[in-house]
Amino acid sequence: MTKNKKLINPMFSLEKPDLKSINWSNIQQVLEDTAHYRSIISSANYPKYIYWDKFKHKSLSKKLSAEEQWFLIRASRDANAIITPIKSIDGNYFKWNRLIYVDEKLHVIDMMMGGQLFPQSKIPLGSRETYINRGVIEEAIASSQLEGAHTTRAAAKKFILEKRKPENKSEQMIMNNYKAMLALEDDFKDRKLSRKMLFELHSLLVDKTLEKSEQKRFRKDSDDIVIEGMIGSQQYTSYIPPKESFIQSEVDRLIAYANDELEGKFIHPIIKAIFIHFWIGYLHPFVDGNGRVARALFYWYLLKSGYWAFSYLPISTVIKKSPVQYAKAYIYTEQDSDDLTYFFDYQMSKISQAIKEFNEYVQKQIGQNKKVERILDSHMSLNERQKQLLFYFISEDKASTTTTTHSTINDVARQTASKDLKSLQRAGLIKSKREGKYTRFYATDRLKKMSEAKK
Repeated sequence: MTKNKKLINPMFSLEKPDLKSINWSNIQQVLEDTAHYRSIISSANYPKYIYWDKFKHKSLSKKLSAEEQWFLIRASRDANAIITPIKSIDGNYFKWNRLIYVDEKLHVIDMMMGGQLFPQSKIPLGSRETYINRGVIEEAIASSQLEGAHTTRAAAKKFILEKRKPENKSEQMIMNNYKAMLALEDDFKDRKLSRKMLFELHSLLVDKTLEKSEQKRFRKDSDDIVIEGMIGSQQYTSYIPPKESFIQSEVDRLIAYANDELEGKFIHPIIKAIFIHFWIGYLHPFVDGNGRVARALFYWYLLKSGYWAFSYLPISTVIKKSPVQYAKAYIYTEQDSDDLTYFFDYQMSKISQAIKEFNEYVQKQIGQNKKVERILDSHMSLNERQKQLLFYFISEDKASTTTTTHSTINDVARQTASKDLKSLQRAGLIKSKREGKYTRFYATDRLKKMSEAKK
C-alpha cells in the first residue's frame, strides 16, 4: 500500500450526505418521540457501526429522510463520544463511542484470553507450545501478505518450518515477521516502549527488505510517501500521512500512552491495544513496514498486560479475509469526524472471530487425535505431537516431515523431535528417505492400510 512516489492516483473520498435539504421541524418532532429517535440511532450503531454509505440503504423511518436521520445519528455520536489522546492532523482529537456490546465482549475476551483459554478449549497439556507456534507462524505469514508478500501460505510455512534461508523479498518479509513475533514474547514484552525500541522492532521487521538508510529513523517529508490501494476495482490514494514535524511532536505522546504514563485513568487493555494499533497506522512514522509495526505493537501491549493467550491468535489471518474493510476502517475514522469507533468496531469483530476460529481449530485437532487413537487401537502410547503428525500423514497425499520441521512446529528440541520420529519409525508407522541434505519421513504402507481399514 505504501509507495515511495508522488501522488498519481485520485484521492479516495467518502460519499457525504447532502444535509442542505434538512427539515428542522421534522427533526424536532422525532426528537420528542424518544422511542423512535432511539431506534434510528440504534440502527446505525448495532450490530455494526456503519457509515452513511451503508446506512442510506437501510433507512427505516418514515418520518424523516435518510439525510435527516443521518444528521441525528452523527449528532448523537458526537454528543456521546469519549475523547482519546490521539491528535489528528487538523488539531482535533479522535473520539469514540462505547457501543452497547463492548462490556460483554471485553468480559468474554478477559475470560478467554486472560487465563481460562485452556480449560474452555481443552487444549492438551503437551500441545500448548504447538498451538502457540502455529499462531506465531500464521500471524507472520498473514501480516506479511497484508503488506504485499506474494507467496502461498503452504510455501511460506514450509520454508519457516524447515528453517531454510529466504530466497526472495516476500519470504524475507515473512521470516522477519516470524522473528519479530518471537522477539515480542522473548524480549520486547518485558520492556517499556521507547524510540529505541520502535527502531529495533521496525528494523527487525524490514531487515534485508528496506535500505539501511531508511531504517532506525522516522519518515521525512522528502520521502514523498502516500498510501495507495485497490478500493473496489480502482486504484486510489487512500491516505497522505502527516508531515515529519507532526510525527516528531506526537510519537513521544504515543510512547507515553503505550507505557501507561499519559493518562491517570484506567483504560481496558484491549481498547488501548486497538488504539495503539490505529495510532501507529495514522502517524505512519516509517518509510515502509508501518502496518507490520502497528500489528506487532498490538500484540506487544496485550502480552505486556498479561494477555499471554493472544500468542495463540493470528489476528492478521482474519484481517486478511477482509483487507478492503480493514483499509476502510481507517478511512471511515479519518474522514468522518475523527470517529475512531469505526476502527475499534472492526478490530473487536476480528478479535472475536479469531477466538471463535481458534476454538474450532482446537476441537478439530482433538477430533483428529481421537481418530488416530482409533486407527491404532491404542496398542501404543503416543504423545500429542506424534498423534498430530500421524493424522497429517494419513490425511494428506505425499505428506512428509523432517526432524527440523517437527522440532520447529512443536517448539521442542531437535533431540525430542528425533525421539518422536524414531519411536514412530520403530513401530513401523513411518519411514525415512534421504533427499539431498534432508532426511524426510513418510507414512509407511502399514499406516496407510490401518487407516483404510478403519474408514
